[in-house]
Parts: sequence; C-alpha cells; structure tokens
Amino acid sequence: MEIIELNDYKIYVGKNIWNTLKQRVKPYPKILVIVDENTERDCLPILKKKLKGIELETILIPSGELHKNIQMCQNIWLQMMQHEANRNALVINLGGGVIGDMGGFCASTFKRGMDFIQIPTTLLSQVDASIGGKLGIDFQNIKNSIGLFGNPKAVFVNPTFLNTLPKREIRSGFAEVIKHALIVDFKQWKRLSRITDLDKVNWSKRIVPSLNIKKKVVEADPFEKGWRKSLNFGHTIGHAIESMCLETENQLLHGEAIAIGMICESYLSHKVLGLKKRNLYKIANFILSIYGKVDISYLNREALIKLMKQDKKNDANVINFTLLHKIGSAAVNQTTNEQLITESLNFYQDLRVL
Repeated sequence: MEIIELNDYKIYVGKNIWNTLKQRVKPYPKILVIVDENTERDCLPILKKKLKGIELETILIPSGELHKNIQMCQNIWLQMMQHEANRNALVINLGGGVIGDMGGFCASTFKRGMDFIQIPTTLLSQVDASIGGKLGIDFQNIKNSIGLFGNPKAVFVNPTFLNTLPKREIRSGFAEVIKHALIVDFKQWKRLSRITDLDKVNWSKRIVPSLNIKKKVVEADPFEKGWRKSLNFGHTIGHAIESMCLETENQLLHGEAIAIGMICESYLSHKVLGLKKRNLYKIANFILSIYGKVDISYLNREALIKLMKQDKKNDANVINFTLLHKIGSAAVNQTTNEQLITESLNFYQDLRVL
C-alpha cells in the first residue's frame, strides 16, 4: 500500500487498504454508503465483505452525469433523513466522479456538514477526483456550476475495482492521465505515448504518478486562484461538448469529451503560444489512436461557445483557457477569440485517424 499525504488527509492506494479503512470507519455510530446501480452490484459486495461486522446503510441513486443535479441531491438528503443520520454519521462515496462530487456535496451541506470518505471505483475518479476537494453538481447544463471545496477524511484507491469497469470507462479515465502529463511532466508523456493497448496497461503503476502530479498542482493552489487552473487543460472546450451531447442521443463520457477538448486546445496552444506544429500532431494523433474520431459537425458552434462563456473559471465574460507552451509546460489564464475557437473545432473535425 502506498500513502500520498496531503495537508489534511491521506490517500491510500493499493490492494491492501482494507484494514486501514476498517479502523477509520469503526468510531462512527452510523455509516451511509452512496452507490449507483453499477457499484451496488459490482463494488458494494466487496466493501461489505471487507468491512464484515460493521453495519452499512445504503443510499442508492441512478448512475450517470445526467443525474448530477439538485433534484438528485434532494433525493440523497431525503434518504439521509430517512436513515436518521446526523452530523456524527459518516458518508462513504463508493463510485465514480458523479458519486464522489455529489455525495461529498450532499454530506458537506446536510446538517451543516458530515464527515465523508471517498472510495473511487473508476479510473477517472481514482486519478483525478480523489484529490482536490472539489464537490458539486451541474446546473442549467453547466457542469459543476454549483458546489464548494471540502476535503474528505480520507481517500481509499483500490485498483481492483477497475476490473469491474467496461473498456469505455477505462478509456474515459485515461484522458485525465494524459492531461496530467501534458501540463506538467514531459517524461510521463513519453511513457504514456508508447501505449497502444489499454487492455495491457498495469494501472497500479500509472495511478500513483498521476496522483502525485495532481497533488503538486493542488497543494500549490488549493482554491484555484492561479496555477491549479492548469488542470483545466482540455476542459473548457471539452465540458461544452460534453454538456451539449447530454441533450442528444450521442452522449459522451467525460474523458471522451476531454480528449476532444485537449486536441482543440492543443490547436489553440499552437496558434496562441507557439506550441510546435509537430507536437500538436503528436498529441492529436496519439489521442485519436486511443479514442478514435467523434463526429462533432452537428454541434452548433455558436451554442458551444455560449456554453464556454458560462465556464466558472472565466473572468469578465472572457473565455479562459489553459494552453501549452510545449508538452509538459502549461500556461493559465490564456484568452483567444471566437474565430480561433471555431477553427480549433474544425481542426478536430478535419483530422483523419492514422
């Protein structure tokens, strides 16, 4: 087991996390576990077996970004009341990013705050959402527009849970691993860019380096006033695409949309910061080799840009980007114009898969 220490909590990573988890939860008189139908089926039985002798009460919600809203929070708060939870209870969020974000938000706001522990079960949540204390929900189709910063008591990351995931979910999570390397660590990018088959990746070896990258960024800027915005690379355009696709039959997972966003924002990096053209194509071709090509021609460009203007990291209605000087070096608070943003979307649309 590896331990990553942050300022006020620890992340335990490995297959031997269970004894530590058991000791952490024992003092609580009531333990609520938030799950969706997938983690109830695949992960909750494992948790119950490992915490044998400790009573766990379950709060079940439907899976998916579509349900990450205030109505579902009301559902969770109601179930907390029905379980007669108070501020001395513990919430365990057993699931991916949606459960971690929304479960943590509900725990932090119910009766002015309950303790919670994150047990992320997807690759995306294990390498990304487990650090940083960002909690929240979507509102008016704007991702994560309602929320707060609140840290868990601990995070427990077990790579074994990844065996329960469909390949598409693994691929989605890999986008954040790529992002971490592109903004901070050229050597990590070189290692990742050699990957040709995600089925053959030893994720235990990939999770900790990615977590350490995010740890450095978050600890330098815990409340996202400056450098932490580097983690937004690929997300300004990616979030807009993800949000718009939620309203269609062609819904994208978070990482699939961020993959598109990273290609588009690499194009902006080339135009605005001089990212070398050969590196632009290295990034684009590698991402396409993993994710394939998504048809975004039907997405209205003006509507996408309007969504980007709602991004919470913007200043004075100016769309704010994180862009790359070069691979492994990012610059925050970069701006451009709507014509270049449209060009970047068209650049992606015109790419061919090699």
